[in-house]
Amino acid sequence: MIRFILVVIYVVLFLILTIPLMIAEWIIGKFNPERKDRHSKAIVGWGFRCVTFLSGTRVEARGLENIPRDTAVLYVANHRSYFDIVLTYALFPGVTGYVAKKEMKKWPLLNVWMANIQCLFLDRENIKEGLKTILLGVEKVKKGISICIFPEGTRNKVNDTFLPFHEGSFKIAEKGGVPVIPMVITGSAQVFEDHLPKIKKATVVIEFQKPVYIKELDKETRKNLGSYVQGIISQRYFQLKDGIGG
Repeated sequence: MIRFILVVIYVVLFLILTIPLMIAEWIIGKFNPERKDRHSKAIVGWGFRCVTFLSGTRVEARGLENIPRDTAVLYVANHRSYFDIVLTYALFPGVTGYVAKKEMKKWPLLNVWMANIQCLFLDRENIKEGLKTILLGVEKVKKGISICIFPEGTRNKVNDTFLPFHEGSFKIAEKGGVPVIPMVITGSAQVFEDHLPKIKKATVVIEFQKPVYIKELDKETRKNLGSYVQGIISQRYFQLKDGIGG
């Protein structure tokens, strides 16, 4: 429980003590939005690295060379833990926002930093509003801001299983003309979810697969892009679990 308490105290203090930085970022954003994006990414990335350290988690990042540096991308990953965001964010080379559920908007201070790092808030119950969010994502990637989405739509509560990947999750890449980067996460539930409410030491492997360029796929594959990308992620996931190729 000590790690859990330390992480909670740290997060609360981070949100409170960075209020002056929030104000500074708001002012910077009025004159230089790109500079604000870079600053916010650095601040939040540092905060997440501290949480990772306090939780005793070791991250083994692989395949970073597969991330293009000359374009925004759509990161797509399996989702088993609240720590998935904490552990992946600092690995992204460019400004990157997450697609989060709209309920996160209700968390004071946290919602400010989420907005600062270009997160999108998705209403999963309202198709019209959900479409608006996807269109915002398309605008962001066209401006060079990458997006990370968990296409299962919610945190999977069963280890070594996958919920169906929603096809709509890939519209950001398809309409925005950017590649999809399948991202495989193994072991993240061992940090917290497998033994709530304790946080325990764990090693998490995060592996970036080769880019998927939608225009290069045949018509049938494009039509079932969710299943196709899920196949890439699930196949590599079980290879990593079995110690194959890594």
